Amino acid sequence: MIKNKSAFLGIGCFYFAISLCLGMLWPSYSFAQIDTVKAKQLDEVQIKAKRLNQLLSSPTPVQLLGGDDLKRINSLSVADAVRYFSGVQLKDYGGVGGLKTINVRSMGSNHTAVFYDGIQLGNAQNGQIDLGRYALSNIEEIALYSGQNSELLQPARSFAAASALYLRTPTPRFKAGQPQYFNVGVKTGSFGLIDPMFSYTQKLTERLSFNVNAELLNANGKYKYRYTNGVYDTTVVRQNSDVFSKRIAAGVFAELPDSSRFQLKLYHYNSERGVPGAIVSNKFDFNQRQWDDNFFVQTSYQNRNSKKYQFLINAKYAYDFTRYLDPAIQSLAGASDNRYTQEEAYFSIANQYTVNSFWTLSLSGDYSYQQLNANLKYFAYPVRNTGLVALASNFKWKRFSLQGNVLATFVKESVQYYASAGNKTEYTPTVLSAWQPFESPSFRLRAFYKSIFRMATFNDLYYTFLGNSNLRPEYTKQYNIGFTFEKDYQTSRLVHFSFQTDVYDNEVRDKIVAVPTLNLFGWTMLNLDKVTIRGVEANLQTSWRFGKVFLRSKMGYTYERALDMTKTGFTYRQQIPYIPMHSGSLILGADRKGFGLNYSFIYTGERYSQKANIPVNYVPSWYTHDVAIHKGFTRGKLSYQLSAEVNNLLNQYYDVVLNYPMPGRNFRLGLSIKFN
Repeated sequence: MIKNKSAFLGIGCFYFAISLCLGMLWPSYSFAQIDTVKAKQLDEVQIKAKRLNQLLSSPTPVQLLGGDDLKRINSLSVADAVRYFSGVQLKDYGGVGGLKTINVRSMGSNHTAVFYDGIQLGNAQNGQIDLGRYALSNIEEIALYSGQNSELLQPARSFAAASALYLRTPTPRFKAGQPQYFNVGVKTGSFGLIDPMFSYTQKLTERLSFNVNAELLNANGKYKYRYTNGVYDTTVVRQNSDVFSKRIAAGVFAELPDSSRFQLKLYHYNSERGVPGAIVSNKFDFNQRQWDDNFFVQTSYQNRNSKKYQFLINAKYAYDFTRYLDPAIQSLAGASDNRYTQEEAYFSIANQYTVNSFWTLSLSGDYSYQQLNANLKYFAYPVRNTGLVALASNFKWKRFSLQGNVLATFVKESVQYYASAGNKTEYTPTVLSAWQPFESPSFRLRAFYKSIFRMATFNDLYYTFLGNSNLRPEYTKQYNIGFTFEKDYQTSRLVHFSFQTDVYDNEVRDKIVAVPTLNLFGWTMLNLDKVTIRGVEANLQTSWRFGKVFLRSKMGYTYERALDMTKTGFTYRQQIPYIPMHSGSLILGADRKGFGLNYSFIYTGERYSQKANIPVNYVPSWYTHDVAIHKGFTRGKLSYQLSAEVNNLLNQYYDVVLNYPMPGRNFRLGLSIKFN
């Protein structure tokens, strides 16, 4: 259910916009009987070639999962998939419905911007995006950029984070004479999992199409885990980890005669879940509940009418409602029942001008309005207006490219009660470079420097009895140098080989942390820590062919030292919480005549749950082995895909976050049918 009039207004605007766009576009293109099949096929080839070249020549590290890779790994959501990226720590509080947030190169979740079809997902309340809400059934590609995407024609927000995760949904693609296609599928498995989905895509005209994707997910979340109370081990069943969620996404796509593109997207997510608590002091049962209702509508238009000048316009309205019920906290008014509503309005325009064959300029401007309401006493009711302006320039020679940008950030903040954090103005630069030292384009060097900051979230600043409106922004400096090597082989069993590695140094100043006050039950937010993060990432991918058998491998490794460098602190030069020194992943796959076999492995080294690196805070290393088998076949116009998965094959008991046990061995079965 949508909770207030603003959300109804947003949905109404969406349907009005769809009607308006169809009304304008249908007459223009319903009489255009040109055969565009060849052009679209050529465009697909060009897009794939462009993506491959972008990964090779990017001055910032890029990791990619797309197409068959996403279908094969044992993952339900985006959160499960990003675990295979190097330099990523995923905070997972357990179960299908547990909160899952991404941390890249130990900078913290708030330093990673998550983009959905090119427009950022926002959360002004706590700055964290729960990746468990985004199902892989509606994701075509996941790309992770350390630093930033090097494209010039992009919103100013794309320049405003330490790293960026891009989620791309499927674009309609039709075969000759095909007016529509649709998919149905279902997954079931351990912990009461039932996960049906439906997707429908319709060609309205030769250049206009529409699709809708819907999914339900239900699981009781009851799984066994091992608990040690210091004397003996016992096996317990996880409670209050159930989830029931509904998701629907819809879109309108238009490809105009001048190669310009228009998209209109709607997304709605609704869920009820238990909040699984920490297993401490022999407490196993919890009764906290959480409800989420999230809705956004966004539109994007990219004009390619001129070879020299292009522009990109994005707009978005988002509404988020969260209810958190904790019967354990009682007052005269009854159980604690906190309700929060966020609203965001966003507009962006980006311009790119090609001066000549080696010099390109861009200017982007963004504006966002965010507000947070709650049913709490003594709440501040904050409102944040943010303006971003990014000026970027790229120089490209035959073997060397140099790019730089300056981002100006203007923040105006106000509250109804108490003191606001005030206004902020910051200017942050970035320099990127890539060099091809030899005639062959297979080997390239890259380097970048980026200065960026993040504003404190509304919770950091204004949360009742916890927030501190005097917090300074968290400033970071990033240094990176690395190389890539990629080559295709035509006559060898080795079909493709690629390797990339990077060495990085991140400096974080005025890190925002929660610290206890004189009252042990009261905490507050302060700027305390200085953190230095130094590490090495390496990624290797190969493809092999042995007769009719096609083999693939993808390996990643990260070594990282993330040290607290606050000289006045008692944890000086100690590893910060939950950051392992060693971590890695491996994906192996084999295909033959419609059969697919996949194996994946994830390893996370030992960590500490608190700032002090002492035995009581020690969290042991963990690893998981997952296997899956797939079978695809076609009967007439129907294409079938069957899958069977075994996750955590060796039944290892482990915690990603201390005292939040993860599931042991579990199973999933899947069936999907595509109607062509």
